[in-house]
This record gives sequence, structure tokens and C-alpha cells, in this order.
Amino acid sequence: MSGYRPGPVALFVALLVAVFLLMPLLAVVPVSLTPSRMLSMPTGALSLRHYRTLIEDPRWLDSILLSLRVGIVSSTVATLFALAFSLGIWMFRPRFAAVLVGFVLLPMIVPPVVSAITLYFLLTSLSGIGSFVGYDTWPGVVLAHVVVTVPFAVVLILVSLSQVDRRIDLAARGLGATTWERATKVIIPNIKFGILTAWLLSFVLSWEEIGVTLFITSVNAITLPRLMWMGLRDNIDPAIAAISVILILITVTVLTARIVYRRACGSS
Repeated sequence: MSGYRPGPVALFVALLVAVFLLMPLLAVVPVSLTPSRMLSMPTGALSLRHYRTLIEDPRWLDSILLSLRVGIVSSTVATLFALAFSLGIWMFRPRFAAVLVGFVLLPMIVPPVVSAITLYFLLTSLSGIGSFVGYDTWPGVVLAHVVVTVPFAVVLILVSLSQVDRRIDLAARGLGATTWERATKVIIPNIKFGILTAWLLSFVLSWEEIGVTLFITSVNAITLPRLMWMGLRDNIDPAIAAISVILILITVTVLTARIVYRRACGSS
């Protein structure tokens, strides 16, 4: 039986919907080329002055590097925590597993402003103990982002574990494998793609996080989303449109490469 293929009317309607959804993103492109010092559509000649600003102004490079550092560290720590927790739940089946999972998922359910205020008081308290990890420091931002992203990583890893056949774990235990050997040599190799997905999602969530970051940073730990927010709030810097176009191009490139790779793997 041949698969269902949409007709020309359905394709046309889908194209219209896609154009409608993409119009706000496409409108950023001409705005990024305006010669004006304010966010506006270009009325005459186009200019790359705002793209040059991204290179010449050290604030943008510093914020990008900080966001990368925070994203890589926080997503790695969050994935390790989520992996340890999920393996413990899956392997040992504690009596109150549902309660433990619900407790870990609380940051996903609680309104972001509540989490932000709680993390603000936590980091300000830590600042009194030591200045390295606390309010307006990049390790403090990492700590906050770990708290925010761990629930999403836990969900993805638990879903991956739910697809693993428990009989292979029972067989390894019956053959005398230790808990560490069962986890590292039997279970983790079977969920490696789930772990990678959890890391990528944690990185993306950390990269774009702004709600919590606004509460726990001031002038020292300025991530890229916070710098963009400051540009919109203070002086409406058109460089925000330029960095937005670059981020859109990166996203499109990654998605296109993924589609091409999947098709290449499917045809081989």
C-alpha cells in the first residue's frame, strides 16, 4: 500500500501557514541591515554597521563566550545528575520512586518567577560564604541553570530507560556484574542517544534562559540573552537584530545538516 501523499490544496495551505509563521523571523533580516541607530526598517541604502558592531564591541563577544561556557558546563552537570538519578530509579526501583520523580520535576512545574526568586535568595546567601559561587558570578549562573534544566534531562533519560529491556540487566546481574559494571557497560550504551539528546536540550535551554538569569545577575555575568534584553530595554540596539539573524542562520544550518544526514543514512 502506497503512503498517503497530500494534494496540491493541502500543500498550498501548509505553505501559507509556514510563510505566516516565518514572517516575524524574516522581518528581522532587513531590520539588521538598517543604517539607522534605532530598530527600524531600512528606507534607503543597506548597511552592515550592526554586524560590524558584533565584532568590534567586546561586550557581544564576551557575552557569547560566557553563554557558551555556562551552557556547556551546566548542561554537562545537569545531564550527569539526571543520569545518576534516572539510573537509580530504574535499577533499584525505590518504594517512593514516583514521589522522588515528582520532587525532581518541581522546577518544571513551578512558575519561573518563583524559581528565579528562590535562586536569587540562594545565591545571595552563598555570596556571603564565598564570592566565587554566588550572585552575579558565572558559577552561580551555572548552578541556577542546572536547577532549571535537570527536570527536562530526567524526563528524556527516563523515557530512554523505559525502552530498555530489563532482562539484559537481570542477565548481567546473574552473571555477577557489579552495579557500576551494569550501569556503565550494559545500560548506558543502550541509552547513549537519549543521554546525548538530554545534553543538547539542556544546552539549548541554558543558552536561551533569560527569566532566571535576570534575577541572579547584575553587571558581571552578562550572558547573551541578558545583553539582548538590555539592548531592547535601554537603547533598542539594532545589533540585536544582527545577532538574531546569525542565530537563525545557525539554527537553519544545523537543521538542514541533520535532515541531509538522516536522508543519507536512510538511503545507505
